[in-house]
Amino acid sequence: MELAAGSFSGEQFREACAELQQPALAGADWQLLVETSGISIYRLLDQKTGLYEYKVFGVLEDCSPTLLADVYMDLDYRKQWDQYVKELYEQECNGQTVVYWEVKYPFPMSNRDYVYLRQRRDLDMEGRKIHVVLAQSTSVPQLVERSGVIRVKQYKQSLAIESDGKKGSKVFMYYFDNPGGQIPSWLINWAAKNGVPNFLKDMARACQNYLKNT
Repeated sequence: MELAAGSFSGEQFREACAELQQPALAGADWQLLVETSGISIYRLLDQKTGLYEYKVFGVLEDCSPTLLADVYMDLDYRKQWDQYVKELYEQECNGQTVVYWEVKYPFPMSNRDYVYLRQRRDLDMEGRKIHVVLAQSTSVPQLVERSGVIRVKQYKQSLAIESDGKKGSKVFMYYFDNPGGQIPSWLINWAAKNGVPNFLKDMARACQNYLKNT
């Protein structure tokens, strides 16, 4: 899963937009994992890895699409509101901007880190303004693996945001990662059922404080 700069295709952005209009859950064994606070999470077993892919649908009230996208893209601000961030920054490598992200894991497990590319586009789809952010793991020689931290080499995420017709945001998110190592199934299940809804709630709360900090 290695990408060169600018290698996200227009089709990938359009696919994320399409999920907002009509969730693509048919034709595969997507299972509803949890519904909570207006958020629905589905999962699909990835046969190659034995891990799950996830799709998240929901509405974040009182958080406009543009503000939500800005907060999601602001790495420095994320370090203030995301308690699981150990280290997070952008770095120019070989003419492309990559993100380095280290995530805190509970003891006695090792932290995980990511090196990935991301791109945001603000699209007009038949009069609908949709913000889309795509991210996928890559590798660069400047960011070598660290002792005591497990590098996540398979990571992919899509985020699409548009107005809910009121003052909130309608959200679609897809994500998959292979955290490596021996992680108990209870932790993986907890992260899917609780971690994602809590992350979205934290991000919505961060939106309310964002303008105060800028």
